[in-house]
Amino acid sequence: MAKKEYITVQEALTAVLDGVQVLPTEHVPLLEALGRVLAEPVTAHDNLPPFPNSSMDGYALRAADVAHATENVPTVLRVIGDIAAGAIMKTALKPGEAARIMTGAPMPSGADAVIPVEDTNEPWRGRERPLPTHINIHRPVKPNDNVRHIGEDIQAGQTVLQAGHALRPQEVGILASLGIHHVPVIRRPKVGVLATGDELIAVESPLTPGKIRNSNGYTQVAQVLALGGIPISLGIARDTENDVRDKLQAGLDANVDLFVSSAGVSLGAYDVVKAVLEHEGNVSFWRVRMRPGKPLAYGKYGGIPYLGLPGNPVSAMVSFERFARAAILKMAGHTKFDRPQITVTLQDDIESDGRESYIRAVVEKQGDAYIGTTTGGQGSHMMTSLVKANALLIVPENVKFIAAGEQVTAWMLDWPEKVF
Repeated sequence: MAKKEYITVQEALTAVLDGVQVLPTEHVPLLEALGRVLAEPVTAHDNLPPFPNSSMDGYALRAADVAHATENVPTVLRVIGDIAAGAIMKTALKPGEAARIMTGAPMPSGADAVIPVEDTNEPWRGRERPLPTHINIHRPVKPNDNVRHIGEDIQAGQTVLQAGHALRPQEVGILASLGIHHVPVIRRPKVGVLATGDELIAVESPLTPGKIRNSNGYTQVAQVLALGGIPISLGIARDTENDVRDKLQAGLDANVDLFVSSAGVSLGAYDVVKAVLEHEGNVSFWRVRMRPGKPLAYGKYGGIPYLGLPGNPVSAMVSFERFARAAILKMAGHTKFDRPQITVTLQDDIESDGRESYIRAVVEKQGDAYIGTTTGGQGSHMMTSLVKANALLIVPENVKFIAAGEQVTAWMLDWPEKVF
């Protein structure tokens, strides 16, 4: 018989995380690695920059030649070349010579500095910039001024990124600069999403008495997508054990890494998901001391981790945030699972029933402090209060009242500009 424990949020979260493992490695094209977690360290095979180059448009020269240059008494140098980005000047600079150079162009032999074009007498004419025979230099420069040196950013043989690093656009840019076009990353979790209940109809169907549209199925698919997972929609399971089995078998056939279902795991007479899992799975049923959300199922079905969420839409979404989010992120190789958290000052009273509560709220910045205002009705069926919210305010267990003016922790669902 499956357990029906009344446990804390942390106890439930620990059990969920203990039951899932990091997924295997796969090699993917560079752009498909965005948002993924590196499975192996990345070592540079090239120097960056790969050659000394100019950091701005100007003139490559010998710093010693212009040591005494001033605005009133400029140093005049003979111009012997024009170096565009990607080009190489084969002639070495001699004393008294300069070469016009563009940003990123290789430094010519013999030059040790670049003077910006603004500090010369070359006129700006848009694209019409004929190469002068001589150039006036209006100030001195020191050796290495405005020169990017070989290996200044990255040296060949250097470990650039460690395993476990989540790839952002800037990491993609570094990998591209190093010529790495396929990347070893943790595989994206495939999550089978199942909604249950005879009352559910497809979202495109007209409402009829006693029926509601399948919002949970879409919400949980969207939550999986937002985490970088691959959702496998298993549709709606009717309140029969055969239909539940068929839908779960479809998930097994699709090789899902995790099942997430909504409804059917409470103590109701028609909670047939619970009956199937008790009979054919290795699943425990808990009452978690949290609000919204209390019924939770967790274990394995067909050897695959299974997380059964409550049926009410807000309870399902908040329970997903608290438990499924962590499981999916761990499987994808991440090590940090929580949303950003900040301390906020309450703008209105909060009442709770002693369970760890997640109160829908709007967090804003007021001066140097953050304030939190609840978004109205907190019923587990009231999705509009979640739509209005950018945060969940956490009321600790055994706390039944927090007065306006007191401080609480906010779990930031979003980080809008007005919060910065």
